Amino acid sequence: MTQELLLNAPEPAQVSPAMPMPPTTPKSAAGTAIVSRPDLLIASDRPGVDLEAAQRAAADFLAALGVELDRDGLRETPARMARAYAELFDARPLRLTTFPNTEGYDELVLARAIPFRTVCEHHLLPFSGLAHVGYLPGDRILGLSKLARLVEYFAARPQTQERLTKQVADYLVAHLSPRGAGVVLQAEHTCMTLRGVRAVGATTVTSALLGALRADARSRAEFFALAGVPA
Repeated sequence: MTQELLLNAPEPAQVSPAMPMPPTTPKSAAGTAIVSRPDLLIASDRPGVDLEAAQRAAADFLAALGVELDRDGLRETPARMARAYAELFDARPLRLTTFPNTEGYDELVLARAIPFRTVCEHHLLPFSGLAHVGYLPGDRILGLSKLARLVEYFAARPQTQERLTKQVADYLVAHLSPRGAGVVLQAEHTCMTLRGVRAVGATTVTSALLGALRADARSRAEFFALAGVPA
């Protein structure tokens, strides 16, 4: 029998599973459009999201840094900035569809090279890369696309790479009950490549191994080999 586990959006932008589709011309919480380009607007009726306040704050932030906003190229930048971050923090509701493992499959299931992007919580600059997510099935198996959706879900908030890696692995273990779960993230952090040390091309690798993938050396080596990551 198919089972579905519903994940709501992370705080503060919680999304109800029954939330209607965004209107053709989204409005702010006050009911008015934010800029004169309705084709560029995103919905702002999610609880906790106030795009008008974000736009004002973005304008103040840029002005405080000496950026002049009175020319054509920058006049709508605060609104674009507010919408961009709202999109980055907008997690779609996710249903984790599982199925009975009727064939008794007991080998590794691995989704490799899942693209992801998120925002560093320390500088609010993006970091992006590839995720490798796998598990050793128990009584149930997971729809394959849901491994990518799970990464996307936890990435839609200010993050650290270490936490994101562990959240995906922990959720798989808690809600799928596999014999083991493993997650590896490889990412480039713009907070390290565009500022500070400016280590262009540097990547960060994190891993979380649970259950048999942590305890059994052969299973662990297989996971890293299939993920293409040196053990």
